[in-house]
Amino acid sequence: MLESPGTDITSSISGQDRGPRTAGSIANIPLENIEENPFQPRATFNKIALIELSNSIKELGLIQPITVRKLGYDKYQLISGERRFRASKLAGIKELPAYIRVANDQAMLEMALVENIQRQDLDAMEIAISYQRLLDECDLTQEKLSERVGKDRSTIANYIRLLKLPAVIQMAIREGRLSMGHARALVSLDDPEKQIETFNKIVESQLSVRQVEEITRSEGRSLKIGNAPNILSIEDQRLRDAIAEKLGADIAMRVGRKGKGKIEIRFSTKEELKRISDLLGV
Repeated sequence: MLESPGTDITSSISGQDRGPRTAGSIANIPLENIEENPFQPRATFNKIALIELSNSIKELGLIQPITVRKLGYDKYQLISGERRFRASKLAGIKELPAYIRVANDQAMLEMALVENIQRQDLDAMEIAISYQRLLDECDLTQEKLSERVGKDRSTIANYIRLLKLPAVIQMAIREGRLSMGHARALVSLDDPEKQIETFNKIVESQLSVRQVEEITRSEGRSLKIGNAPNILSIEDQRLRDAIAEKLGADIAMRVGRKGKGKIEIRFSTKEELKRISDLLGV
């Protein structure tokens, strides 16, 4: 049956608007009884998008319930759905349909972070920070994290490496002035000053990702063996990049004139080292 405009569609979902609010159920909860999630990983919300969602909620009600945990009698804390929660406040909604769960602080943080990562409108830095927090604060391995969020470990590693970039570049990513492709190319440069210099070139000359990759290959990978510059052939560059992608790690390759050389695998945590050693079967 179609609902008329202004009807709270989710009232029919819960089926118990004024029924007992117990863990595992769905119920309509007064907004004033819900406190915000202190573990919310998302720092900014698009104001225009929030107003648009607020107008939609005014007309149709909240279609997707939020998720809360029970703190005490008629007291709840938001686990996920902060954007819906804020938009409902703007819309002047007094009650929200909510899934009620029981969760300790660590489980709550993990649920909030994983739910946040699944959203489509996050910037790359928000995703990177959420991944790193899941590793650090929820004691997850990259393998477990990969299972939780449904992403390849190499994809996760690529995001986490963005956290090594200078603050000015991270801010450009957050503001949408630098794409993920550009940022990944900049990460391959070891020198922060060179990263910033190349970033400025990207902004000033509107360089494509391919152009930046060419710059980083010639400038960032010019490691030396002896006194001779290390200039990799196209074939060696492809091999190096394939190894880096396979291991989900930053790789430096040095090749001498007679074909001798060495591969350097870089890692930032013991957990990352363990992950790489597992992949290598060590």
